[in-house]
Amino acid sequence: MEKIEHIGIAVNDLEAANERFGKLLGQDHYKIEEVPGEGVRTSFFKTGDSKIELLEATDPEGPIARFLSRKGEGVHHIAFAVDDIEKEMERLRGEGFVLINEKPKKGADNKLVAFLHPKSSNGVLIELCQEIRK
Repeated sequence: MEKIEHIGIAVNDLEAANERFGKLLGQDHYKIEEVPGEGVRTSFFKTGDSKIELLEATDPEGPIARFLSRKGEGVHHIAFAVDDIEKEMERLRGEGFVLINEKPKKGADNKLVAFLHPKSSNGVLIELCQEIRK
């Protein structure tokens, strides 16, 4: 794990959250992106070497909608940058962590992603992120 890549925050209204976090961080978001396969629209803010990712559900049956209905707005996940996502997934499996994804998948912000089940990481959803190399 190289660094905390971003912290994902589930929100009900992306535009309102963009305005609030823009005021909080003193800057505008740099990107809005939809990830149809996950039923989510995301917005990113850069802060130092890390990012804040705001997540709004676009699919009422998707993971963000389910999270919001159970827990309300708030921290959804912590993402760590990794150099080799498949190698890191294999290492974590060997350490006893339960992965939600068997294989990495395309995520937002030009990343391959995979998630660890929160039951194996003290209730925290962990995302592994690897920059997609062109």
